[in-house]
Amino acid sequence: MNLAAVNGALRDDGGVKHGDRLVAFTEAVLGDDETALERERRTVRTLLAPEAFVDLAAVIGSFNVVDRIADATGIPLDEPLAATTGDIRDELGLGRFVSAANTPGGRST
Repeated sequence: MNLAAVNGALRDDGGVKHGDRLVAFTEAVLGDDETALERERRTVRTLLAPEAFVDLAAVIGSFNVVDRIADATGIPLDEPLAATTGDIRDELGLGRFVSAANTPGGRST
């Protein structure tokens, strides 16, 4: 899997089947363009089984709420997880987000 696809730095599937469409749908869900959301929803529903579409929507919603709660309350990433995920967090450029200041060794630019 190519993590650059997750960050928007790469516009292909990132090594995940339909990855480009999954990212586009996620961005549409989190965005404010209703036309883009309807277009991406229609596209993804043609690519995935109904159960997989529900799972996708649940993952997007769950991550969004958990991430917002953690950011709002300042919950830090625990040290063992921070130590083992440093390379991935660097590759994704997560240190650029304000909430990175809550992570041991994190930074915010």
